[in-house]
Amino acid sequence: MKASWKSAIAAGALGLAAALPAQAAYPERPVKVVVAFTAGGTTDKLTRSVSEHLAQQLAQPFVVENRPGAGGNIGTEYVVRADPDGYTLIVNSVGPIAVNPSLHKLAYDPLAYLVPIVQIATVPNVLVVPPALPIKNVDDFLEYAKSGKSLNYGSTGVGTSSHLSSFMLMQALGARDATHVPYKGADAVNDLLAGRLDFMFATAPSVMGQIRAGKLRAIAVSTDKRLASLPDVPTVAESGFKDFDAGSWFGYFAPKNTPPEVIAAINKGVNDALPKLKDEMLREGAIAVGGTPAQFDRFTHIEYEKWRAIVRQLDAKPQ
Repeated sequence: MKASWKSAIAAGALGLAAALPAQAAYPERPVKVVVAFTAGGTTDKLTRSVSEHLAQQLAQPFVVENRPGAGGNIGTEYVVRADPDGYTLIVNSVGPIAVNPSLHKLAYDPLAYLVPIVQIATVPNVLVVPPALPIKNVDDFLEYAKSGKSLNYGSTGVGTSSHLSSFMLMQALGARDATHVPYKGADAVNDLLAGRLDFMFATAPSVMGQIRAGKLRAIAVSTDKRLASLPDVPTVAESGFKDFDAGSWFGYFAPKNTPPEVIAAINKGVNDALPKLKDEMLREGAIAVGGTPAQFDRFTHIEYEKWRAIVRQLDAKPQ
């Protein structure tokens, strides 16, 4: 009797399991990956490269969609408000995540409403000038900046590391009359090449081709270590400005409440892809990172505190 009762329970459980639909493996359909900047910039290039590998590994297209504007805030808010179903992700950078909350009155807190999945890379910024200018090193740049000439510098948007790197350097030089010209993304490099800008701090991958072709001259690197792909270019700190360190970074995020299995799948996919992309990224000036969601979460909070202090110290304002 007892055995019969147990058999009945087991049979019922098996019947219920058969009646329930099996949980499908993620992803079942194409995944949208938002880039909050224009096509052709570093965020866009890294996103397309890594997403291509994700598509191969997870057997679904990862479709990159550019939503630029407001220093990355437009694309970021779009993803914050998206359904947390794993089918809308964003590859974001230091500006929208760690800087903009201190510069803008945002309708959302990116640290609270986005889930860090995995860091793709760290990327130094490179101080570049058109070859026509008589600037070959930081000393030349200092002399030129203090000569009384009107200087225009570009950036990929207000609050981006490109903007604040230039702002920090001009403050350190005591040359505060330079005019900041913000762009939605990679278009700043085009105006620099055309001579409409005098200088900018650009992410290394976005200008490596122009530097190698002699169309732009690299003066200094913003991070505390030289870049392997530009070994002869000194850091700003080496050039006499101690503790100057203002690089950028990039990583995948998802809307808050995205299922853990989605986070795990994307994290694993990116970590599997990075070793295959490491050498290519290094040649272009990006350093592959990877790691766990918890590591990336800690990193974003450290970066938030760092840049909040810098914004307060420099009294940087949106333009």
